[in-house]
Amino acid sequence: MKDHVTLFLCGDVMTGRGIDQVLPFPGNPRLHEPYMHSAAAYVALAEQATGPMPRPVDFSYIWGDALQDFQREVPQAKVINLETAITQSDTHWDGKDVHYKMSPENVACLTAAGIDCCVLANNHMLDWGIAGLLDSIEILDTMGIKHAGAGRTIREAQAPAILNGRKGFRVIVFGLGSLSSGIPAGWSALENEPGINVMEAQSDDPVSSLARTIRRVKRKGDVVIVSIHWGGNWGYRIPPSQRTLAHRLVDETGVDIIHGHSSHHIKAIEVYKGSLVLYGCGDLLNDYEGIQGYENFRGDLGLMYFADVDPYAHRLLALRMVPTQVRQFRVNHACEIDSKWLEDLLNREGKRFDTQVKRGAENILMLEST
Repeated sequence: MKDHVTLFLCGDVMTGRGIDQVLPFPGNPRLHEPYMHSAAAYVALAEQATGPMPRPVDFSYIWGDALQDFQREVPQAKVINLETAITQSDTHWDGKDVHYKMSPENVACLTAAGIDCCVLANNHMLDWGIAGLLDSIEILDTMGIKHAGAGRTIREAQAPAILNGRKGFRVIVFGLGSLSSGIPAGWSALENEPGINVMEAQSDDPVSSLARTIRRVKRKGDVVIVSIHWGGNWGYRIPPSQRTLAHRLVDETGVDIIHGHSSHHIKAIEVYKGSLVLYGCGDLLNDYEGIQGYENFRGDLGLMYFADVDPYAHRLLALRMVPTQVRQFRVNHACEIDSKWLEDLLNREGKRFDTQVKRGAENILMLEST
């Protein structure tokens, strides 16, 4: 294959609460949830469902089988949606029922997997207030992990993360959040106030604004990703507004990949004018084992997306997806039956987008319609 950029993308990565408790430096487990008052209870719930876990685990433990996939694919950039504040703040956001945080001393679990960029424009980054957000930004900066979608000001929140890849290629990542994902309106960054980049709070049309920024920063050979936290947690329906937004982003900004997340399960894929649109990447990692409800959606199953992009023609060349399952707070390769379930799901939901996948060796799913 000619010169191309290989990217790793995934949905929500939640390293807080129960997962934080099994890492080497667990934080204060106190919670302010209606039904759970200690993060340790989520560890107990998971162990009831899947058996005892070692603890403490090392920082690489949570990535499990994903580490060998990273070695095989060697992506130029690894981009995740981080749904966890990295803080010791004990001041939770009043009015929310769920609050995720990870001890700053456990941030090495991100570097253990070589994560290059964390998207922060989601509905959990201010779970522990402005202090929690600012702590997260400072810690990521200290660790050399780029981030997008949140900042000390609206200018910072709207600024892209620029990742320098091999062969001089750059990957530019923008983070956007939508109120449709449950982001409180009060979380929007302002001119002189920290927060996240909320689309609906912008005075200007967000697509037009993004197009101007991309024209200013993009160079020949750059690959641009717009990462969006949008929509509800459950359901396969793609609202017309999402598809319209995705197409506008491609048409008006020339974006190469739209990285959609928020749903706790996998949703449809589209290739529009050569650009990849992931409407819902599901969860790659969480502490939900043992929690009942919505079992038909198989929220325990996820995908690791490896996309090959032509940085000059700005066209998707190939997409490989590795089926995964969260078990014992780690990423595991899904079994053949579960991989087949994901294959059938993507083909069923992909019909309206003219996309289909085929399962190959080691259960890897290949996008066939590009």
